[in-house]
Amino acid sequence: MVKSRSEVATIDTWDLTFLYNSFDLWQEDLSLFQKKEGNPLEKIQAFQGTLHLASENCLNCVKYILETGRRLYKLYTYAHLLHDQDVGDEKHKKAYNQVRNLAYKLSELTAWFEPELLQLPEKKLSDLLENPLLKEYKIYLERIIRLKPHTLSKEQEYLLSLAGKPLGSSSQTFSSFNNADLSFDQASDSAGNTHEVTHGSYHLHMESKDRTLRKDAFNSLHQGFKKFENTVTEMLQGQVNTHFFYARARKFKTCLEGALFSDQIDVNVYHSLIKTVKSRIKSMHKYVSLRKQILNVDKIHGYDMYVPCFREVSLRFSFEEAVELIIEAVKVLGPEYQEILRKGLTSQRWVDRYENHRKRSGAYSSGCYDSFPYILMNYQGTLSDVLTLAHEAGHSMHSFYSNKHQPYHYSGYTIFVAEVASTFNEELLFRLLMKKAKSEDEKIYLIGKRIDGIRGTLFRQTLFAEFELKIHELVEAGDPLTPQLLKSIYKQLNHEYYGPDFCSDDLIEYEFLRIPHFYSNFYVYQYATGISAALALVDQVVKENNPQKYLRFLSSGCKDFSLNLLKEAGVDMNTSGPVNILIDQFDDLLNQLKP
Repeated sequence: MVKSRSEVATIDTWDLTFLYNSFDLWQEDLSLFQKKEGNPLEKIQAFQGTLHLASENCLNCVKYILETGRRLYKLYTYAHLLHDQDVGDEKHKKAYNQVRNLAYKLSELTAWFEPELLQLPEKKLSDLLENPLLKEYKIYLERIIRLKPHTLSKEQEYLLSLAGKPLGSSSQTFSSFNNADLSFDQASDSAGNTHEVTHGSYHLHMESKDRTLRKDAFNSLHQGFKKFENTVTEMLQGQVNTHFFYARARKFKTCLEGALFSDQIDVNVYHSLIKTVKSRIKSMHKYVSLRKQILNVDKIHGYDMYVPCFREVSLRFSFEEAVELIIEAVKVLGPEYQEILRKGLTSQRWVDRYENHRKRSGAYSSGCYDSFPYILMNYQGTLSDVLTLAHEAGHSMHSFYSNKHQPYHYSGYTIFVAEVASTFNEELLFRLLMKKAKSEDEKIYLIGKRIDGIRGTLFRQTLFAEFELKIHELVEAGDPLTPQLLKSIYKQLNHEYYGPDFCSDDLIEYEFLRIPHFYSNFYVYQYATGISAALALVDQVVKENNPQKYLRFLSSGCKDFSLNLLKEAGVDMNTSGPVNILIDQFDDLLNQLKP
C-alpha cells in the first residue's frame, strides 16, 4: 500500500531547507513581504506615471519589479513544493493559495507598467534601448516592445490582471480533483489477485505481461474518469475558454498565435510538426501491426501499448542504481556536469523520490533562481522510471546552468528549449544502456523501449497537439465542447495515428480526460519538437566529442529567442528536417526488430 507522507524516510524526500529552514521561517518571510510599511507591491506603484520623466525612473522601476518577482517566486516555490508532496494537507494548501494570491496581486499592481512604457514616443523608446544605463535589460525591454500591438491600455491591462485568478480556477480545480479526490477501483490479474490502482502504479501495471491485469487496470483508471466525464469536460472547456479570452483580448487571430507569439515561434512550426508526422504516419501503423503480430492478438488495445513485447527481459533498478547509470551516461558533457548532477541526485537531495498518499502524480523539475532545481518523482524501479529521472535531471541541469550564468531576468528558459535538454539526457542514457546490454535479448528489449519512447514522445504528443488545436478551433468557432464531441474527436485521432490494427472502440476515447498538460497553453507539441532537436544535438556532441556549444546553450536561459538559441547550438527547427530524421531513426529501429 502507498505510504502516507509522514511514513516516508527523510533521505527519500527533497531538502527544502535550502529555501527555508522551516515552515515558520517561510511564514515570517511572507509576513515581511506583506508588511504595509515598505511593502514592495505598494512601492512599485510609486513609479506609475514617471517613466516619461527620466531613463533612471525606467531603470529603477524595472529593477524593482524584477527584485520583487524574484523574492515572491522564492516564497511561491517553497509553498508549491510543500503542496505537491501532499495535495490534501490543509496547512500547505492554505500557504500555497496565500502565495498564489500574492502573485496575482503583483500582476495586478504592475499591470500599468507595459502600457505606460509602450505609450512613450518611438524616439523615446529607441533612446531607452540604447541608453547605457539600461544595457543589461535591453533584450528584456525589446521583448516587451515586440508585444506593443497586443498590449492594452492601463485600465484594460488592470482588468486582465484582476481576471487572472478566476480564470486560473479550471487548471487548479483539475489538479485538486486529479491528485486529491479521484480514486480508482482495484484491478485483478489472471490469477484473481487484486492490485491497487493509483497514478503511480498504473504505468507499472501497463508494463505487466499479464494482459488481464493490464486490461483491468486500464479499465479501472478510465472508468474513474468516465464517471466524471461531464465535470472534467467542463474543466477543460473552462481552460480553453480562458486561452480564447486572452487571445481575443490581446488581438491575436487565434489561440495558437497567442500562445506562440511571445517567444517568436511561428505558428507554421506547430502546423509543420503535425503535417510532417501525419505524412509519415504509416511508420506508426507499421509499429502497431508489428506489436499485434508479436503479442499474437486480434487487435491492439490501449492497454497493449506499453507492455514490452520484443523480448521478455526484466530490468529493475534501485534509485541508487539509476543515479549511477545517469551519471555515467552524461560523461560526454564533462566532469563538472557529472559532479553537479551527482550531488544534486544524492547528498543535496534535489529529488522527492517515491509515491506517497495524495502526492502529485507524474514527474517534474521545478525550483527558482534562489533554490536547487528540485525534482518530483513517483519512482517505481522500472526502466521507464530511470528514463524519466534522466529526463527531469536534464531539466534541472538546464536550470542550474541558466541560473549560474544568467541574471535573474534572463534565467527562465522557455518550454520549447526545455524539452531539448531533457530528451537529450534520455538519448544519452539509451546509448549507454545499449553498450552495457548483456545479451541479444536485452539489446532487442532496449531497442523496443527506444521505439516506444519515440512513439510516446513524437507520435503520441503530436496526436495530443492536434487534439489540442482542434478543441481550440472549435471554441474559436463558437462551438461548445461536449463529452460526446471530444470523445469522437479523440477516438478518430487514435484511429488515424495508430491505424487499422488498433482498437479504438474501448475506453481509449476517455483518455483525453486525464491529460494534465491540456491545462497548459499549447504545451505538448514541444515534447515532439524537443526530442527531434535533442537527437540532432546528441549526434553532434558525440561525433565532435565536444560539449562546449551545447553547454553554452544550457547556460543561455532566455537571452535570445528559442529558435535562435537552437540554431546557434546547431539545429534549425524552422524546417521539418529534424522531425524527419527522427522518424527515419524510428523506421530503422523497427526494421531491426522485424521477426
